[in-house]
Amino acid sequence: MEYDYGSNKKEHPEPCNLDVTGSIPDWLEGTLIRNGPGIFSVGETSYSHWFDGMALMHSFTIQNGHVSYRSRYLRGDTYKANMEAKRIVVSEMGTMAYPDPRKNIFSKVITFLNHAVPDFTDNCGNNIIRYGNDYYATSETNYIRKINPVTLETLDKVDYLKFQPLNLVSSHPHYDKEGNTYNMGTTIADKAKTKYSIIKIPAATQPDGEPVLKNMEVICSMPCRSLLTPSYYHSFGMTENYFIFIEQPYKLDILKMATAYLRGVNWASCLKFHPEDNTLIHLIDRKTNKEVATKYYTGATVVYHHVNAFEEDGHVVVDVIAYDDNSLYDMFYLDELKKKTENPGSSNKAYSSPSYKRFVLPVADKDSEVGADLVKLKYTTASAVKEKDGKLLCQAEVMCKGVELPRMNYDYNGKKHRFVYVTGVEMSAVATKIIKIDVETKKTQEWTADNCWPSEAVFIGRPNATEEDDGVLLISVINTAPGERGFLLVLDAQTLKEIARAPVTGELHMDMHGQFIPKDC
Repeated sequence: MEYDYGSNKKEHPEPCNLDVTGSIPDWLEGTLIRNGPGIFSVGETSYSHWFDGMALMHSFTIQNGHVSYRSRYLRGDTYKANMEAKRIVVSEMGTMAYPDPRKNIFSKVITFLNHAVPDFTDNCGNNIIRYGNDYYATSETNYIRKINPVTLETLDKVDYLKFQPLNLVSSHPHYDKEGNTYNMGTTIADKAKTKYSIIKIPAATQPDGEPVLKNMEVICSMPCRSLLTPSYYHSFGMTENYFIFIEQPYKLDILKMATAYLRGVNWASCLKFHPEDNTLIHLIDRKTNKEVATKYYTGATVVYHHVNAFEEDGHVVVDVIAYDDNSLYDMFYLDELKKKTENPGSSNKAYSSPSYKRFVLPVADKDSEVGADLVKLKYTTASAVKEKDGKLLCQAEVMCKGVELPRMNYDYNGKKHRFVYVTGVEMSAVATKIIKIDVETKKTQEWTADNCWPSEAVFIGRPNATEEDDGVLLISVINTAPGERGFLLVLDAQTLKEIARAPVTGELHMDMHGQFIPKDC
């Protein structure tokens, strides 16, 4: 039995107690919330791309060694509009929604105008993030939806544009020890400028009921190298003293996007990879809130996920998962996934397998000669060669191939780390294993099981641990074997040995990202 990507999934809003095999550590208490698409057809209309499906959140709550499960659809404006119309009426990135042909001309004109200057969807199905004490479902538009992290009920709709001119915002923020959150957003053609901004949302200080984004602060902004073709990005890096932003030649054409509806194409068709262009690496000093004087660049690449970044001996080390092109997105069109399921190997789409790459950015560049490699760290083969114009051409060290969805002990975020947990995606974009990478020795450990497709591995550290990998991994696993059920998997983060699992009653849906909320947080 293969996983049916395009089938609508059932929600289970009431908590269900799961049977646990093995033993869950008594110190592990809290809730793992994950988010991903769940509805793919409404009435006679269907989404074209798997990422477009309407958001279905689900959670595993762990207490006293027991696990309960629930799932609930995000009931935002998009969900309500589609359900009321009994068809898809709100466009997503890979699916353009058209009015019922039986509607009058006035309705068709309104639909056209809504797409010429698009009001994006609030179908926030990519991740769960924290601002202040509140939790939000998010994608990458200007809308996020506050949720109840216990019941998964949908609460307030929040629009970044009401606080800052941010049209697109990353779904992978960073958090510091004080409870502040940092994120990145893109401002498109505002006052004749298109720019990228790093924002800070302070730790919870606002009175109850006051919008958490009211105190949002723009830390710094960088101009886009092209007014009407901003770079797409999914994440960014942060260390104690720097932010790292990769401006890649994977660009959104705003003019084409404005006319997409009229031309009968989706918005994703306006997102193009330009292999002839370089990738710019921006290093922003957190003390001055300005870019450093040195300019860094590398060849054309596509990065969705940063692994980590840290500082050492006058260098900033930046670890990412990188692709040679943008073919990953095309792999998730539902027709493509169906072909893969029915006839493995029959797809016409070439799969660009990702690599875990390490870039090193020398911060100091005093009196160095043209042609000199300024990387002085002995443990890496990454280079940064000075060119005639003073820019540094950066070449990465390939740490590992065929991996994605990196997670680590977040206590080491922005610091030098040793261990990274990734999914194995050597042959296709669907993960088949969990891999632990020791970046010092380059040795790996694996967890895999027949017919099992694991999600990203979320690390939870043991209280008062002294070792970086002392903790557990929580993983949602799809089981495609006939008669078998998907399950929550608990692995020992040091050995990758299974210590517990909790099978879910009913179907477990494939998701994207999420986070663990410790008890009493």
